[in-house]
Amino acid sequence: MQLVEAYTPGMRRLALTFVRTPAVADDVVQEAWLGVLRGLDRFEGRAALKTWIYRIVANIARTRAVREARSAPFSSFGDEASVDPDRFVGGDWAEPPEPWRAVLESEARGLVDRAIAALPDQQRQVIQLRDIEGWSASEVCNVLELSETNQRVLLHRARSKVRAALEEYLGDGA
Repeated sequence: MQLVEAYTPGMRRLALTFVRTPAVADDVVQEAWLGVLRGLDRFEGRAALKTWIYRIVANIARTRAVREARSAPFSSFGDEASVDPDRFVGGDWAEPPEPWRAVLESEARGLVDRAIAALPDQQRQVIQLRDIEGWSASEVCNVLELSETNQRVLLHRARSKVRAALEEYLGDGA
């Protein structure tokens, strides 16, 4: 249980770098834990247990992402409102969302999250693991099966694009 509690949140975040929805990411994590249990007797200890588990997640998530890209969820064809229409009066908010301060404080983080989400897959995966999860370069290389040089280039490009998005948002004086 300690492993599940310690690794599941990070496994889910990694899965989300491959797949589109939290529900699919949860399925990937569940399938990965089953894979860990089934394959534990084949774990040879050539890598850290954490790295081995995350590689299982990455492999399953890659497969699911390919399958997911070939189909659209039925719900995407619906015409339901994204916000309850009762929250509006004459096209304006009946009551503004609160607290506005929290909204403003999270605006820059939202911009960073959107910039990361817009990155090409490998750049998004590397920046997620290195800068958000705090992984070492060697761990990222091992899990994503990248060379050290390729990992550095992907991270540099990802950081440059996120920085450019922030600079554009903050204006020329940033």
